[in-house]
Amino acid sequence: MLFALDGGIDLKKAILTVLVAMVLVALTGCSAAWPDFNNSGDIWPATAKYSNGYYESNKTFDFEQSVQGNGYFMTYMYAKAGNVAIKNYAHGSGSLNSEATLTYQSLNRSTHNAYSDYNDFDQDCIQFKEDVAMVYAPMRIAVGTGYYAANPLDYSSLLKEKTWVKNYLAGTSMHHEVEYAHALDKELEIVAKDKRNLTWDPELESVGYTQMKLVEDVTDGKAHIGVLQANDNFLNNADITDPDYGDTDTLNKLGNIRSAWDNPSIEIDEDYWGTYHIEKNMTLEVPYHLIQKSEDWLPCCFGGYLTLPTLAVKDLGLKGAKGVFDCTCFKAPTVAEFPRTYPVV
Repeated sequence: MLFALDGGIDLKKAILTVLVAMVLVALTGCSAAWPDFNNSGDIWPATAKYSNGYYESNKTFDFEQSVQGNGYFMTYMYAKAGNVAIKNYAHGSGSLNSEATLTYQSLNRSTHNAYSDYNDFDQDCIQFKEDVAMVYAPMRIAVGTGYYAANPLDYSSLLKEKTWVKNYLAGTSMHHEVEYAHALDKELEIVAKDKRNLTWDPELESVGYTQMKLVEDVTDGKAHIGVLQANDNFLNNADITDPDYGDTDTLNKLGNIRSAWDNPSIEIDEDYWGTYHIEKNMTLEVPYHLIQKSEDWLPCCFGGYLTLPTLAVKDLGLKGAKGVFDCTCFKAPTVAEFPRTYPVV
């Protein structure tokens, strides 16, 4: 991957196991590029991948959560739509008052008509909002009806919460983390968008938009904030106009993506130990516009050749074929060269 992803967390201890499982099942495996019909088992057959017609897939997911209580908590959330992804997880013991929403969309639309330019349009968006207040306290929790009901478990875990958002095709990463905190009061909003509009000659219009807004109070802990933006050549001359290679997973497997750490255009790394009030509003927008027009493979007299400039005719080696392509070598016959003969009866 363009950025190293953190490993998973044991969900067996999570209080919100059911909710987390629902999120993972609903969100894992969505792609912004044309679906891999040959391997995914999609109902759209592999033979129709570039056939005439229209294809559309629009995946949406809405998630709302409200949790208040005292004890030990551990939560995990991951969502990936095409080339944008977010991750959020937290754990600690004490009191928790949390409100969170997640909105997800992955839209793929393709129009492949025989007598017009093909068009592939992909739009992916993830929005995450969170308003959370945590206060650390050691806890003793009785579990079940057996041994641990009579011998409660001791939980003494300082507060931690980690959130990152990544826009892979744009080469953008934003990261926020709080560790070892005794109290945390935070409002967080994340928006990640990726849009690719490809019309074959081809012409590609793409934009990657990433935003993180943060207002928080950290008590006796550590706060980290990081931003990384890859430089212009991190795609390593990859042909992202090819709909098969428009997703970063495929480009990375082909070795077409360089590390974002290789001479990044933006790098921010901040750490705060102690008690702080922090406000951040960070936005990165990466537009991309590419036109790759090519001449007809075999220009002919009803267009193409007649409109080529003189230098192009010479460069393409077509000067000697001028009479063929501009139709001047053709003369309508006035007398039949091979007169029709009739058999003798």
